[in-house]
Amino acid sequence: MVRVPEPLTRLHPSRLSRLFTSRLRSPQLTSRIGRLLGIAVAVCFVTGYLSHAIQHPPGWFYWPSRPVYLYRVTQGLHVATGLAIVPLLAAKLWSVYPKLFRWPPFRDPVHAIERLSVFVLVAAALFQVSTGILNIALWYSPMSFFFTTAHYWTAWIFIGALLVHIGVKLPIIRRALGAPGHPVPTGGLSRRGLLTAVGAAIGVITVATIGQTLRPLAGLSVLGPRDPRVGPQGLPVNRSADAAGVTAAATDPAYRLEVVGPGGTLRLSLAELGALAQHTAQLPITCVEGWSATATWGGVRVSDLVAAVGGAPGASVRVESLEQNSLYRISTLAPPHAADPLTLLALRVGGQTLDLDHGYPVRLIAPNRPGVLQTKWVTRIEVLQP
Repeated sequence: MVRVPEPLTRLHPSRLSRLFTSRLRSPQLTSRIGRLLGIAVAVCFVTGYLSHAIQHPPGWFYWPSRPVYLYRVTQGLHVATGLAIVPLLAAKLWSVYPKLFRWPPFRDPVHAIERLSVFVLVAAALFQVSTGILNIALWYSPMSFFFTTAHYWTAWIFIGALLVHIGVKLPIIRRALGAPGHPVPTGGLSRRGLLTAVGAAIGVITVATIGQTLRPLAGLSVLGPRDPRVGPQGLPVNRSADAAGVTAAATDPAYRLEVVGPGGTLRLSLAELGALAQHTAQLPITCVEGWSATATWGGVRVSDLVAAVGGAPGASVRVESLEQNSLYRISTLAPPHAADPLTLLALRVGGQTLDLDHGYPVRLIAPNRPGVLQTKWVTRIEVLQP
């Protein structure tokens, strides 16, 4: 007979389920935390889907150009609720911790499916939270995959597992939420105290990061990896010209902007662009990582350039960058954005010539679009016929 070493027997699931016991755990507590977590997940999922659909629009999708701050709000909510999920998820897992290590792991095929859905649910939740935080911090080295695709599809897996879990547990949840809480013996933290502590943690995390979106709170956002006030010309930079490999091409005196449409092709120097009708627009630039900052941009209206090459008012416009090795080298302006008078090929920001890291010689700035689609170092625009 083989004897299992004592240290290993201590790790047996039946023993792990008895570690860290607490009188606070109950279906009522778990259900109340779950309800809060469900609200946060719903907001995070919807706003995350919007961001993905804006960047990779399905055929039926429509995203307006006004109000100009709408994406700033939806993405700010996405990042804020994603971070708020951290303490909620920790409290939820703590509340059901003993059940995760029950032995045997399943009693019958139906119970096995339920347990498998819980495993997928927990794994997907931890993956989404951890990779989301890494993305906010622009720390991609621990991820050997493309964040956007992995985050998107794992979100659907998570939602599917969550719906299965809710369906299985719905009778328990309804009874728990409808029943009065059982009294907890005195001498320790109460359930109300625990929920208050979770709420306080959410408040601290939110205040310490939301300044990336709400500039008045920027000074309090000590955990925010991006200060919207810091960077060339007072704006943050995610990718510099050197990192993009465009410095030589962007500063070449022979630079020309190529504008292609059904009525012909224009090749415009910087001086010729500067001689065209100039306009200004005060627009936020909002990054998917959660930071945003408003600036006054100056340049040529895209709609004027579209008209100059015979483009129709309802046309889409393809915008290409000098940057070659980027998945976002090309972006497409949908008709609402292409025709909006606030959509510019910007030559200036804050009254100054664009900094090289902000897209000199020419960058796109359009209302209500993610920063990743505000193409920098623009070399060509093409009118696509509707």
